Amino acid sequence: MTAQPPKHFIRLQDLSDREVEDILDLSSRMKQSAPRTNLSGRTVGLLFFRGSLRTRTSLVAAVQQLGGNTVNLTASSDFWDLESRDGAVMDGAAPEHIRDAAAVMSKYVSALAIRPKAKGSSWDIDREDEGIRAWAKHSRVPVINMESTLWHPLQALADLLTLRECLGELSGKRLAIAWTRSPTPAGHSVVNSILLAALRVGMHVSVAHPPGYDLDPGVVDEAQAAASARGLTLELGQGLEDAVEGAQVVYARSWSALDTYGNPTLAASRIARMSSWSIDETLMARGDDSRLMHPMPVRRNLEVSDEVLDGPRSLLYDQAENRLHTQKGLLSILLRS
Repeated sequence: MTAQPPKHFIRLQDLSDREVEDILDLSSRMKQSAPRTNLSGRTVGLLFFRGSLRTRTSLVAAVQQLGGNTVNLTASSDFWDLESRDGAVMDGAAPEHIRDAAAVMSKYVSALAIRPKAKGSSWDIDREDEGIRAWAKHSRVPVINMESTLWHPLQALADLLTLRECLGELSGKRLAIAWTRSPTPAGHSVVNSILLAALRVGMHVSVAHPPGYDLDPGVVDEAQAAASARGLTLELGQGLEDAVEGAQVVYARSWSALDTYGNPTLAASRIARMSSWSIDETLMARGDDSRLMHPMPVRRNLEVSDEVLDGPRSLLYDQAENRLHTQKGLLSILLRS
């Protein structure tokens, strides 16, 4: 009998609506109850090809609170470059192929959580998420995406739980996704993930960004199709004030411009002209008793003012805490016998 292939978690859409609801319900119960031992005798491998604070800490804590163990490795210090291309003649820097690394790691652990690193020179290449997909192709155990170029599904699960705790029923509520200025803009993974997650649960979405900071066309097409299928409003490229007007939640996040991708000098020059793109109390007051979300790290008094971050509108610490609980819910369901 052929073994059934493992269920990977590369993007939120890898889960059915029922599975998402089950994870959120279980996460809510786990948040209120004593730790379980769902992962007793299990080991989860964490492989980081770039830095992490909340993701690393919350995943290690989640596995340990469920009675499991982690193997926690960083590429820059614990192992070497890995080749991802099938059929490559390996005469470059990488001494090992992901095919072999994934096969061996699958013998040691019950799941692999990967944070890949993009090459950073071509958006068309990096958006294919070749690294994380190579791990999923060759692994014999579930692969969990800890943030690739296009997707951050772990953040999306935590965001959905936070939205549900804050607003209750999400259908018909309004979410504003607001671009914010940062000298080191983040990638697109978080905003792509929350955009599709919010539409999936029936929220109307407005996306505010300056000219030149459009989202990936493929993601936009998917979002527009989701909004149309559900009869939802999706507004793209708005100004900050228009997007925030009447929104119950404002989701602040910087992201890079695709036409300057791989050109940091040109990107920095453009960002320097965007000084008005920040969140303060005056802007938040335009919403419907609006609350603030941000995946962190956040640049205080540049992206968002201290008044908002430290005031009653902020959901940031709840949002960060929910990473722990939703990851426990995900691991429990993904690795259940």
